[in-house]
Amino acid sequence: MKLLTLLTSSRRILTKPLNLTRSVHNQAEAEDLKYTHFGYEQVKESEKSEKVHKVFEDVATSYDKMNDAMSLGIHRIWKDIFMHRLGPTQGTQLLDVAGGTGDIAFRFLNYIVNDHCQTDCHVTVCDINVAMLSVGKSRSENLGYDPKFISWKEGNAENLPFEDESFNAYTIAFGIRNCTHIDKVLEQAYRVLKPGGRFLCLEFSQLENSAAQWMYDQYSFQVIPLLGQLIAGQWKPYKYLVESIRQFPNQDTFKSMIETAGFRNVTYENLTLGVVAIHSGFKL
Repeated sequence: MKLLTLLTSSRRILTKPLNLTRSVHNQAEAEDLKYTHFGYEQVKESEKSEKVHKVFEDVATSYDKMNDAMSLGIHRIWKDIFMHRLGPTQGTQLLDVAGGTGDIAFRFLNYIVNDHCQTDCHVTVCDINVAMLSVGKSRSENLGYDPKFISWKEGNAENLPFEDESFNAYTIAFGIRNCTHIDKVLEQAYRVLKPGGRFLCLEFSQLENSAAQWMYDQYSFQVIPLLGQLIAGQWKPYKYLVESIRQFPNQDTFKSMIETAGFRNVTYENLTLGVVAIHSGFKL
């Protein structure tokens, strides 16, 4: 009887690793079956990050030129307003995510120099795409920014390579809609901010007027991919970018997502009738 009990126990012990292996395998299969949008295309979640990476790798060198062409230069005004809404003060330690080419970081540096608080302010630019970071670094050197006020870090917005409560401001401009899991991006933003820290997002959104939205759609789908082909030699990346805007949650839905991540005093401000919106929240 004791021998039978011992053999039974041994059999149970031996089968546990097999069950664990099967469980891990099943979980991996389940993850591989999850789908998300890549523009209007449905792709596996595990594939989206690579596809987005390829898009921005392809357009990195012409990214800023295309921004001017697509928005008729208005993106510069949006970004200026965005930085003024942030209003950096003495000691601001900013994390700018998906900001590889430096547009937001340079505005931050210009702002703090004009406000005479540059001595203890710093911006860390984090982007998943090395090609975009390379463009930003080159621009920074050419524009003569002091490297002690700016640093560059490769990293995924959904799993930031920074310690908890490392920054007192977090910005992301025209980047969050390209992430696979927006909720994870928001959770990471909350994690790396210090109590009292501010989250600020500038992103394409939905227009307030349906007639204006129709006109904007015609321009987006008919003109922007064509500009991409003429200026950057790339049609598909800009077709994706237009489609990704239409897949992004509207202003109120995104506001609720930010609140779910833990942020409080969440507000949004529409610019240019809602072509873009600035969402703001605080970690209390």
